[in-house]
Amino acid sequence: MDEGSGDVVRRERFSGGPARGFLSSMGADKRIFEADLAVDRAHVVMLAEQGIVSEEEAGEILGALDEVEAAGYDALPEGEDVHAAIETAVIDSIGPVGGKMHTARSRNDEVATCIRYRLREDLIEALESTLAFREALVEAAEDHTETLMPGYTHLQPAQPTTVAHWLLSYEGAVARDTERLLDAYSRTNRCPLGAAAFAGTPFDIDRERTAELLGFESVVENSMDASSTRDFLLETVSALATLATTLSGIAEDLILFSNKGYVDLSDDYASTSSIMPQKKNPDTLELVRATAGDASSGLSGLLTTLKSLPRAYNRDLQRATPHAWGTVDAVREAIEVAAGAVATADWDEGELKTAAGEGFSTATGVADALATAGLPFRTAHELVALASEDGGDYEALDAASEEVLDEPLDAHVPREAVESALDPEESVASRDSQGGPAPEAVEETLSAAREAIVTDKGAVDDRREALDGAATALDEEVRSYD
Repeated sequence: MDEGSGDVVRRERFSGGPARGFLSSMGADKRIFEADLAVDRAHVVMLAEQGIVSEEEAGEILGALDEVEAAGYDALPEGEDVHAAIETAVIDSIGPVGGKMHTARSRNDEVATCIRYRLREDLIEALESTLAFREALVEAAEDHTETLMPGYTHLQPAQPTTVAHWLLSYEGAVARDTERLLDAYSRTNRCPLGAAAFAGTPFDIDRERTAELLGFESVVENSMDASSTRDFLLETVSALATLATTLSGIAEDLILFSNKGYVDLSDDYASTSSIMPQKKNPDTLELVRATAGDASSGLSGLLTTLKSLPRAYNRDLQRATPHAWGTVDAVREAIEVAAGAVATADWDEGELKTAAGEGFSTATGVADALATAGLPFRTAHELVALASEDGGDYEALDAASEEVLDEPLDAHVPREAVESALDPEESVASRDSQGGPAPEAVEETLSAAREAIVTDKGAVDDRREALDGAATALDEEVRSYD
């Protein structure tokens, strides 16, 4: 092809002018270079199997694609996008027969397939990161089933709990994040190839075959929907934004706990000041916390880009994928940092135990003890609230009982039961309802969490193996044309 004649799509007529660079997506397309090669190969194999191109022609095209892969992305000729650049390179290599590669397809269904193909890999990596984080949370919780700590509502001391109970609260949240990513994967793993521009093709193609060759579970049936929809991107980015919000919560907690001296973060997950040498700052967790903003903006940008787009294909979609890729990368990196911070954190059990009883945090336990003895809970609540104004010890509770009930406290509940309820350790031990902080309840939660991780790991491994198997099968088919 003559220098300056443009790529195979635009040629001379549309190859110049100040808008050419604006139209180009080459800067962002490196991410889907390998995906495009796989999609090209599967499509060519299908065309040959259907008799749309000859086996000899398919062999020439597939050989040229091998050369393109060996040369690498940076060796591609200039083009409007990676798809046109690869096709241009193929035609430059073997001549006009290379143009048969694009028979019965459009860049519209091609790019949609490439995005899904690459996103599956990103989703699997994100899922593997969530599983590693859950394992870190469970392993840390196993070491702290009896480590008391203060629990908060509105950032005020509320009730005593344990470090394990706190850690498992996040494991439960990340487990749901895992479920959402698995769901997103299932709807991403559907093949749009063969939809062409949006109205299908008159060629006798086999869409199920290309889906099989690329490891997709099924096809996106309607050709207009297949080429134009990006709802799978929305679902993925939404799940990642939710995960990033979960991460921001645990990051904030750890930052606050570090400030109070409850936990010492590893030096690997902290830094110091350039001027104040005594400082140990939880910088990495502050960046984890900020990632929620990155993910939220990615989701907002994607929603806004897709809003009110008419069917079928519109060039706006070129601006959609960077929102997804940026979110994928930011969240995956953040979850790996959060997992490392949790796994290496050192909890100060003495400081935590002292803090667990501060602020009359066992007040609810005392009210529960009074209600267990037969008082209406609202009356018990009033009595304990009055006692809290005088420090919340037994004497204050007894005085409050005289004021509220006109009789001493031991007329309703033995002193030893009240003293037990006032003790943070006993208070935690008494809260043995399902999902509660009592050590035996936590052990049950731990057991369920371990089982769920094994199940989810199996689901992710199955998806990974399916993709690897499809890649191997496609390679064998391609090699048969050598």
